[in-house]
Amino acid sequence: MARRKVKSQLPGSFDPNRFLARVGSGRSAAKFLTGNQIFAQGDPANAVFYIQDGRVKLTVVSRQGKEAVIAILGPGDFFGEGCLAGQPVRMASAAAMSECSIMRLEKAALIRILREEPEFSEMFLMHVLSRNIRFEADLVDQLFNSSEKRLARVLMLLANFGKPGEPQAVIPKISQETLAEIIGTTRSRVSFFMNRFRKMGFIDYNGGLEVHSSLLNVVLHD
Repeated sequence: MARRKVKSQLPGSFDPNRFLARVGSGRSAAKFLTGNQIFAQGDPANAVFYIQDGRVKLTVVSRQGKEAVIAILGPGDFFGEGCLAGQPVRMASAAAMSECSIMRLEKAALIRILREEPEFSEMFLMHVLSRNIRFEADLVDQLFNSSEKRLARVLMLLANFGKPGEPQAVIPKISQETLAEIIGTTRSRVSFFMNRFRKMGFIDYNGGLEVHSSLLNVVLHD
């Protein structure tokens, strides 16, 4: 008997949450509290994760013990996909930055889905390409832009400027230490820039960090 394929329930749109909820074997869902580790650098790489809700931080630690934040991910993002390209162990650690709902997809199950479901394959390919473009932009940002510009860009990315849908009015709580790790500077410099952004009306603190579109002026200014 031919295998019945799951079809997207939204006409003209692919809903990964609805689709993944019906995948069947090879998947499991879990909730993580703030600070919980999802996997550690050096763990076996045997699954891909999908963020349904919350934010996840990816970090790497050098042999000298220095830690760096390499990505902040949110709802709709996959991570851990290196296992699909033969990565045997995790090259980074993943931890919840807020309460998270995350789906775990076994490597074999995800490979089967990618082969059998063209809509999912197209969506996943776009995710991988978008992440690659983001990493290239991060590298250029790190090499050529000032720490002030890098901070402004990170804040706008956290607020989802440039992504489909409306930007977030208030971004989830993130420490100045974490921001400093992301952009490669000190906490004192981040504090200095954040205070300047606030005085210039680019950000506000109203029960959370509110990022205004005017912050783009810092990114574009030469």
